[in-house]
Amino acid sequence: MAETYEAAGVSIDAGEEAVERIKADVRSTFRPEVIGDIGGFGGLFRFDPGRYQDPVLVSTTDGVGTKAMVARAAGRFDTIGVDLVAMCVDDLVCQGAEPLFFLDYIAVGALDPDHVQQLVAGIAEGCRQAGCALVGGEMAEHPGAMEPGEFDLVGFAVGVVERAAMLPSGVTQGDTIIGLPSPGLRSNGYSLARRLMFEVAGRELSDPAFPGHGSPDVATELLRPSVIYAPAIAQLSRAVEVHAVAHITGGGLPGNLNRVLPSDMDALVDPGSWEQPAVFTELQRIGGVSVDEMRKVFNLGIGMAVVVPPAVAHKAIDLLRTAGHRASVIGEVTEGSGSVTFAD
Repeated sequence: MAETYEAAGVSIDAGEEAVERIKADVRSTFRPEVIGDIGGFGGLFRFDPGRYQDPVLVSTTDGVGTKAMVARAAGRFDTIGVDLVAMCVDDLVCQGAEPLFFLDYIAVGALDPDHVQQLVAGIAEGCRQAGCALVGGEMAEHPGAMEPGEFDLVGFAVGVVERAAMLPSGVTQGDTIIGLPSPGLRSNGYSLARRLMFEVAGRELSDPAFPGHGSPDVATELLRPSVIYAPAIAQLSRAVEVHAVAHITGGGLPGNLNRVLPSDMDALVDPGSWEQPAVFTELQRIGGVSVDEMRKVFNLGIGMAVVVPPAVAHKAIDLLRTAGHRASVIGEVTEGSGSVTFAD
């Protein structure tokens, strides 16, 4: 009997079906600069250099980490693509860049067209929220290396910024730090969160995530899609003077806000200036996790921090709230050594 690729675990027919299924979602993200259609060897984007005097292209790449394991266990694949886009485009805006286009890489143990369609639908939704085009991607079937049902996502984003407008720039003592809330974990700290919820507390996906009326189940809480801040930050940068933007991901505030500080300045953050989502309190309680460890691992309810001159802080907050974010002052820039400190 002649051997076939399908007998080895790779289905060409399933791959072709998956491509057909995702075409509408992909096309829904196209910007006017996109040339061609899905199916080429590369995505085509006609960059308009006339918009800029000295354009700089900015690129980012990221994944969703072990949040993918929660999605697989819950059988919910339609929102984790939003997380993938958020992790990439919200890094771009920290450099002052406007997201232009996005590419994805999806690796699976066995290609299920319905599964892939849900993943790409989430990625497309994230791209629509961010205003960037999904111009290409790759679906890779890895039998033997991954089990059926297993998957991983990687994203790649490209943006553009005027060289004179690159961030961070101009951070000075007395600057105001504004926090944009994150209702959940985004895509960071899931190795610890999964250990605490499933191993230490012994909870099931259908159990309440935390005590109290209205608690979502564990699956819903841990799969809460990431907020995409990029459009609001881009709008803010056009309206007021912005000195720095920090995406609060793995490492929390201490490991991300410090990246935009001069070496002779600190960020003094008041942890009582925002409401910490209940899921973080519950994770800390379950494992007896120290405050310092929580701050190093999780965002604790702040997904993005913006540094502005104090004279424009009120206007900046108004603009961010108009854009749908309950922004508030969470700290200030002080004399220091490039660290983040907390006013406990």
